[in-house]
Amino acid sequence: MELIIATIVSLLPIINPFSTAPLFLAITEGDTDAERNEQARKAVVYMVAILIAFLLAGSFIMKFFGLSLPGIRIAGGILVAVAGMRMLYPKDEAEQTQAEHHEARQKADISFTPLAMPSIAGPGAISVTIGLASIADTGWQYGAIVIGILIVAVIVLVTLRLSTRMVGYLGVTGLHAMTRVMGFFLLCIGVQFVVNGLVGVVTDPHLLHTLRSNHL
Repeated sequence: MELIIATIVSLLPIINPFSTAPLFLAITEGDTDAERNEQARKAVVYMVAILIAFLLAGSFIMKFFGLSLPGIRIAGGILVAVAGMRMLYPKDEAEQTQAEHHEARQKADISFTPLAMPSIAGPGAISVTIGLASIADTGWQYGAIVIGILIVAVIVLVTLRLSTRMVGYLGVTGLHAMTRVMGFFLLCIGVQFVVNGLVGVVTDPHLLHTLRSNHL
């Protein structure tokens, strides 16, 4: 029970679904409630899969591919920044034919990226999960962490679904404004991820030694 509570307390502030809700509304602008709920459901499923994968094999994956947490932060930051730029400068829909617009909407699936990764299951959540795995020795302890992840997933799903009620209050103009505001903040978050990753590189003696060894 203690490990379940520790997982919830550790992950929930990092994931922070309440701050993700406005972003979710902005990047699903124009979708129906049913489409938004489906995107939220898929994003939560991806979140659970990502965190459990890193729980079970995070250290092995990072060692196998030679990845570091600062490197993951930098890559995630670039991904977030690109998504933010697209929200700040959306494609002019007037230049699209009706068929092209319909096809674009059909292909619009933000459940994995940027919603699940890195907005919900970002570098912070992944690093916390790997940290929890380091204190798990038995199958029951791993199971307790998984239960904690599932509880957090339910909280995230409920929060995102309730956020759709904001649409009626904001209207189309409000959603357009929110899209650009959230795009700016998303760009800032992406840049901050990159900065944190670079700081992690220059302050990690082991990583610097590895980079020098590989270069030599």
